[in-house]
Amino acid sequence: MTSSLENNSATGTRSDDGVAEFDAIVVGAGVTGLYSLYRLRELGFSVQAFEDGTGVGGTWYWNRYPGARFDSESYTYGYSFSEDLLQEWDWKELYSGQPENERYLNYVADKFDLRRNIRLNSRVVSAVFDEDDNRWEVEIADGYRARAQFLITAVGILSAHYIPDFEGIDSFEGQWCHTGRWPAEGMDLAGKRVGVVGTGATGVQLITEIAKEVAHLTVFQRTANYCAPLRNRLIDDQMQQEIKASYPEIFEKCLETPGSFMHQFDPRSGLDVPPEERMDQYEALWAEPGFKEWLSNFYDVMLPGEANEDYAEFGRNKIRERVHDPEVAEMLVPKDHMFGSKRLPCESGYYEVYNQDNVLLVDVREAPIERITPKGLKTAAAEYELDVIIFATGYDAVTGSLNRMRIQGLGGETLQEKFANGPRAYMGISSSGFPNLFTVNAASVGNFVRAAEPLVDWVTECIDYVRNKGYARVAATPTAEEEWVQHVCEGGAKILRTQANSWFVGANIPGKARVLLTAPDSAPAMRAKRAEVVANGYEGFAME
Repeated sequence: MTSSLENNSATGTRSDDGVAEFDAIVVGAGVTGLYSLYRLRELGFSVQAFEDGTGVGGTWYWNRYPGARFDSESYTYGYSFSEDLLQEWDWKELYSGQPENERYLNYVADKFDLRRNIRLNSRVVSAVFDEDDNRWEVEIADGYRARAQFLITAVGILSAHYIPDFEGIDSFEGQWCHTGRWPAEGMDLAGKRVGVVGTGATGVQLITEIAKEVAHLTVFQRTANYCAPLRNRLIDDQMQQEIKASYPEIFEKCLETPGSFMHQFDPRSGLDVPPEERMDQYEALWAEPGFKEWLSNFYDVMLPGEANEDYAEFGRNKIRERVHDPEVAEMLVPKDHMFGSKRLPCESGYYEVYNQDNVLLVDVREAPIERITPKGLKTAAAEYELDVIIFATGYDAVTGSLNRMRIQGLGGETLQEKFANGPRAYMGISSSGFPNLFTVNAASVGNFVRAAEPLVDWVTECIDYVRNKGYARVAATPTAEEEWVQHVCEGGAKILRTQANSWFVGANIPGKARVLLTAPDSAPAMRAKRAEVVANGYEGFAME
């Protein structure tokens, strides 16, 4: 079956029918894809990674829009697996921007010689499980094919960019793009009339930056969001030394928190604290950088109820203080969802943008977008002439990137068919009927790398176990899968993330089933669950 290619972790082998043969295939070369590749190679597997882009980095390759940056502390986001890497890399900012983040992931790819196992410009169109050989055959858009026993889809949570089906979009005579496909060469917006559709986390970052250079900016907002001040700053030499001396403690602290951040909730109920003291606490947190005002708050602020509403009104008043026009301020004040029920954007002067004479806020909930015209954008109330339209309209989260490939398991069933009413994957990892497939793109809705590393460790150790025991197949049992789906449904009903119509539940995509797309559990609870599964002999998995 082998011919011209040497059988090692770099190249795999070539079968008689011209299909490249590997032990494992990884789809994606972003944060989880690079680490999956590293771990599998360390375990002695021949492995090939396929990446749609022309470079590595995933999120930080595609999202080149102005203002894109971390909202978790830079030094908590990077990989923890290599002490050399931790000591060699200097984070320049407390919340690092896209260019530096992309450089970091390229540095990782080069330092660990990962590129020799990555095929760029390689969009996976299908992955079909061969029931006779117990192997996945993956086909790339250019016709290249590869086979492997194990398949890891490291395709990201927010990577399948989404633009609503606006009538007339192709008639627009100006330039347009989605923020997740920002041109590598950039966009010249200086002196132009620009429209931005969307005011989620991406829109908040983008709008703040481009408002500094455009001639006129029209922001089309459907949903007002709570935002927290980022308060970014440079990391000086002393802080750099302190960070590098404290990495074990930093990562240990992240492991202990629900979202894998540095921040821990105040164990007191906000309602038990006298109003004046409670307000002092709010103000103190508001003056802190990043997510502290969210994740170091009283614990019941993150639960539906009176404490949540008390802090929400505090946040609303902060918006009113910063926006000069009371009518515009009220448009920017969230009133239709609880604080924390949607992704909290961090901002650096976002609300002040609306005090500029050249910025117009349009409420498209009151006057919906009807179509894109050759000269701009038309709502039910008016038409706006634009030179550039930027769609900050989000993503088909978690399952979107999986559904854009034809992943076919036992009996010809596709993953898209199976996930039609929401994900059906035990612990988010393995789906019955899809042997040897590990979906690691639902790793975390918190500090991504901190939760993704332990997940990839678990998956690669499971693959190693299957190989060492001589098994041909591993997949979740139907019973374990069903029980997990019920757990997600019942547990999800109790948490804030399911209380608003957001990407957390797929509500931003027309026709998508409204279900929680990730686990309802904290990061420590998920690690404990996976450890329990292993301790009980991979309970919930069938191995053949």
